[in-house]
Amino acid sequence: MVRQLGELENDIMTRVWQWNRPVTVREVLQDLRSEREIAYTTVMTVLDKLYRKGWVRRERAGRAYRYEPVSSREAYTAALMNDAWATSDNPAAALVHFFGMMSPEQREWLRDALRVAGVDTEETGQPAAR
Repeated sequence: MVRQLGELENDIMTRVWQWNRPVTVREVLQDLRSEREIAYTTVMTVLDKLYRKGWVRRERAGRAYRYEPVSSREAYTAALMNDAWATSDNPAAALVHFFGMMSPEQREWLRDALRVAGVDTEETGQPAAR
């Protein structure tokens, strides 16, 4: 099961994912300080915890480390969705409720994702052969 990131972990990982390059504690700190007061040691501790939990990898760069994500934000989101769905006693009903909560735009994204995944239910009503 994937554990949901805490608020500060998520704020830090959001930057690591968005920047899509190895980052230092100082870079993350400077960006976070535009939103809140935070200490260098706090950011360093959270990045170290994210490293030990397997969310980021790190490489020495002089006296500091550069951190980069192990997987994408999309993979993290998909894992959370899968875990939430797996906890249901009735996964089909959970999906029906989930689809009912979707906006028209989200349903279109779902159709696009099904096409990319090789599932075409519009013409035949059945999944496409893989």
